[in-house]
Amino acid sequence: MSDISIHLHARELHQTYELGAERLKVLQGVDLDVARGEVVFLRGPSGAGKSTLLYILAGLERPRAGTVEFEGSQLFALSRDKQALLRNRRMGFVFQSYFLLPELTALENVLLPAMLGGSQREQKARVLLDRVGLSGRLDHLPSQLSGGEQQRVAIARALINDPSILFADEPTGNLDAKTGAGIIELLLALARQDGCTMVAVTHDPALSSLGDRQLYLEGGHLEAI
Repeated sequence: MSDISIHLHARELHQTYELGAERLKVLQGVDLDVARGEVVFLRGPSGAGKSTLLYILAGLERPRAGTVEFEGSQLFALSRDKQALLRNRRMGFVFQSYFLLPELTALENVLLPAMLGGSQREQKARVLLDRVGLSGRLDHLPSQLSGGEQQRVAIARALINDPSILFADEPTGNLDAKTGAGIIELLLALARQDGCTMVAVTHDPALSSLGDRQLYLEGGHLEAI
């Protein structure tokens, strides 16, 4: 693509799952452009394929058909190793389940993606934990943190390698309404401070209204709200 303002460009995405003799068509020709710095929320009924679409956009799942271009690279034309390197260096991820390693402290969990990428960024990790309000919890294990605190650690971890895009899959799904709203507001504030593009899945219309654009996935098709 020649338009450098488009950060993520997806065309004709199809995904089908085989359930015994049944074929479940989850995505049926989905197109999506996401501009640099834009915050896009994906909504839709349970089982509509929102997470599937998110994982395909991030290169975590291969579609049955279609293309995804990210920063000039066709994701599914890259080798698995190059995809993994691109995700480590250019993408950040926040999931419903926090996926913190239980034997590592908050600081060590945040540092993990940087260590996997071959860099040492302890000062950066400390700054991020301070930004998410956990400067006093650096040495605590996940079991010593509340759900909201664990998700804050996960957000700091997602930002450790200075990603250009954040993907969030129901990041408030395991939290009560008040804590979840605080997490979304924090995630949005950090993304905008850092100039990150963000694509997030949520079931909550109040939270999704905080973004720049809302899209609704149903029956395999994506529509603007």
